[in-house]
Amino acid sequence: MIDPAAGALPFAPGVPAATVEEALLSRRSVRAFKADAVPRALVEEILALASRAPSGTNIQPWKVRVLAGAVRDRISAAMLDAYAREGPESFKRPYNYYPVKWRDPYLARRRKLGWELYGLLGITRDDKAGMDAQYRRNYRFFDAPVALVFTLDADMEIGSWLDYGMFLQGIMIAARAKGLDTCAQAAIANAHRVLRRELAIPDSEQIVCGMALGYASDDVVNHLVTTREPVRDFAQFLGYE
Repeated sequence: MIDPAAGALPFAPGVPAATVEEALLSRRSVRAFKADAVPRALVEEILALASRAPSGTNIQPWKVRVLAGAVRDRISAAMLDAYAREGPESFKRPYNYYPVKWRDPYLARRRKLGWELYGLLGITRDDKAGMDAQYRRNYRFFDAPVALVFTLDADMEIGSWLDYGMFLQGIMIAARAKGLDTCAQAAIANAHRVLRRELAIPDSEQIVCGMALGYASDDVVNHLVTTREPVRDFAQFLGYE
């Protein structure tokens, strides 16, 4: 039994997680990948495992576009081109992922993560160009060989979004069990107009997010270990002696 209080496991790219505990504690947002291809059969297996996620009355609201090879490269180039032409102000998600008005403790946690990430990369607080360059790597899927684009029918309600989160977690944990890593990317939904055009996604589907999938490299950016609040700070135990 691994002690979750000890924090995340050391970064070990390519090493499969042997248990659920190891998968949970070794999962992290990987932002640099090897070019090694991931076989279609392996991606299908990961998605099949994740599809066992629960959903209200078993409606299974998730839809996935799996991009690899020339298609992945074309979509990445189209997003980067649009970002360069339109600028970050026009690259907006069609829904609010983050709070409209930030407040602590959430703002403090967000800032802590940002400066820890930039610190590893040697990006200073006044290096706006460096920050933007790192952000644009989202649209390269951090060089992962496989990119996933997730949608659901636009008339689904909040319960289906909750179901979707469990499905996404399932993908990330199943990937760890196979020695792969992931990065869930809300930023991909910012390019929803590009994705609709390039992937023929109808208006009847809401673009939820993207995900990079592949074999992690040993790049320093992948050594970032984020902290978690202790259970006592977010849970109340009632009725226990």
